[in-house]
Amino acid sequence: MTQDQLISDYMNTGRIADLPTSHFIGGQSVPAANGKTMLSHDPGTATAFSEFARGNDQDIDHAITSACAGFEVWRSTPPAERCAVLNEAARLMRSQSHQLALVESIDSGKTLAEASGDIAGSARLLEYYAGASDKLDGRSVNLGNDNAAFTVREPVGVTAHIIPWNYPTSTLVRGIAPALAAGCSAVVKPAETTPFTALMIAELLVRAGLPPDVVNVVTGTGPEAGAPLVQDPRVQHVTFTGSVATGVGVMQQVAPNVTGLTLELGGKSPLIAFADADIDAVVEGAFWAIFSNAGQICSAGSRLVIHRDIHAEVRDRLIAKAQGMTIGHGLRNPDMGAVNSDRHLTQIDGHVERARSCGVDIVCGGHSLTDPETGLGWFYAPTILDDVAADNDAVLKEIFGPVLTIQVFDDEDEALTLANGTEFALAAGIYSRDISTALRMARRVDAGQVTVNDYWAGGIELPFGGNRKSGFGREKGIEGLDAYLRSKAITVAV
Repeated sequence: MTQDQLISDYMNTGRIADLPTSHFIGGQSVPAANGKTMLSHDPGTATAFSEFARGNDQDIDHAITSACAGFEVWRSTPPAERCAVLNEAARLMRSQSHQLALVESIDSGKTLAEASGDIAGSARLLEYYAGASDKLDGRSVNLGNDNAAFTVREPVGVTAHIIPWNYPTSTLVRGIAPALAAGCSAVVKPAETTPFTALMIAELLVRAGLPPDVVNVVTGTGPEAGAPLVQDPRVQHVTFTGSVATGVGVMQQVAPNVTGLTLELGGKSPLIAFADADIDAVVEGAFWAIFSNAGQICSAGSRLVIHRDIHAEVRDRLIAKAQGMTIGHGLRNPDMGAVNSDRHLTQIDGHVERARSCGVDIVCGGHSLTDPETGLGWFYAPTILDDVAADNDAVLKEIFGPVLTIQVFDDEDEALTLANGTEFALAAGIYSRDISTALRMARRVDAGQVTVNDYWAGGIELPFGGNRKSGFGREKGIEGLDAYLRSKAITVAV
């Protein structure tokens, strides 16, 4: 079926044909050991469209046992063969992109265009790490004596991947692709509101030639499935993306086993606009930095830190653009789709209401919505909070929604103080025509990645991750392989 046919079928029936609803363990669909299921909702309509297995510790034990067996096979697979499997998986993902994007849009609430971009980027991730599979070499070391010494890079073993709901496909692939390139196996626990693309991709990988035990997916809740996964001593590395509070909990859970850990947590990232910046670029950059995916992006430019000289003009143009946005069900490809869940919608609204009660100037939005065409769904209006004090919770707390907070500065030192003024340090954007100013600020701002004059510049070839309470470790880029490899030194007396 074409994508238009798939969309029409879903809109008419409220169902998706052939959607996987069981765990994927050992290359097969496996129902929950306890027989329980959960409902999955379409955020664009706030109605359930399918159900899926509600896993527990028994299912996790089954999946880890499978992954242990898969690791022994996959670690011995020649690197060139790993490369071929990942490249074939990328090809299959592109051939199945219409269905994957449809499911991603319905399951998460994002627009079909955004979901399609996620699928295309994930296929590219598979290709990128396919190219690394046969290049993970060690080095020869000159000890200055008669001994011969060298290093080898070995896969760490079974890896666990806890996937968030805002980017269920791309976050999955950016973790398992380097793990597979390194020779590791994986057990995946997708978010309980977005389980389906992980199941579909696991099956796709087996069709691409991956041995059936290497990637396993268990669906369910964090306490029932995620916790036993990260606590299992057979797991050698955990990659987690989510909230700070849950990330701290994961750290505590893996500590007794001294398990490796990558944490990608929250953000409150600044987009810093100097007086000499290109106004058009600032408006466009700030707009999509916060309103892409309804602001549900850990690296969203949720704070516009702007020079007083251009503050009013940029603010007014952002208000006009925000008020002109189309909002609705993701399959109709509006400018902005739904918020992922009713619970999260309530959290966003709570943040804005607390700002309102503190006297913050809400110059745009500030309320929840429904789809104007159907009157259904979980939506929040594009919202702008103007000239907010540095100690206000709207500045300090991650809202994780379409809410832009504006802070005004008068000089470079004040801009830096404001930019570094939260507990997060994930991303930052700098807008200035003066390259010296931009590079000086790029060195001084605390962030894992900095872009200049284009907030979403960069790509999968660059490392991604944060400092301070934004987490530690890096994903994407060559650095993304480091978590899944360990070096062994070998010395031979000759």
